[in-house]
Amino acid sequence: MTPLGHRRLILTRHAKSAWDDPTLDDHDRPLNERGRRSARALGDWMASRGYEPEEVLCSTATRTRQTWDVVSGAPLEVRPVMRFEKSLYHAGPDRMLAVLRSATQPTVMMIGHNPGISEFAAMLPARAPLDPEFRSYPTAATLVVDFEVESWAEIAPGNGSVMDFIRFDGRS
Repeated sequence: MTPLGHRRLILTRHAKSAWDDPTLDDHDRPLNERGRRSARALGDWMASRGYEPEEVLCSTATRTRQTWDVVSGAPLEVRPVMRFEKSLYHAGPDRMLAVLRSATQPTVMMIGHNPGISEFAAMLPARAPLDPEFRSYPTAATLVVDFEVESWAEIAPGNGSVMDFIRFDGRS
């Protein structure tokens, strides 16, 4: 939960997806086993840090929906409002910002795709994390950024404070 006058964004790129079925449309690609491991680790990490989304804005793609399904299996106490947004599928940073500005809850998780999500993540904080892979935003990478605003409609590029950035490779 965030204090009054604060907004928190948990910005996640979907976990690793499968490429083994060439007949599947890109929108319909599922997570692979490595992606499921990464999403489980992400959910456990979020629970351990108290990062509890009250609203989830998620692309309609299979891999983003499955990322949330696995993350939400962690011991999170809050059951968020879910919004599956077709416009987040391969959205650019301007579209992602517009969707975020329509959020209604103080703590929001947004699950999307590259390259838009890496561009969006780079434009939000006043100071980017020092992680060398932040700009590439690998699968399952997650940025937690806080804003000192009363509503999501007030956020602007460059006015966020980074609380955390983590990436999971799912290999272990």
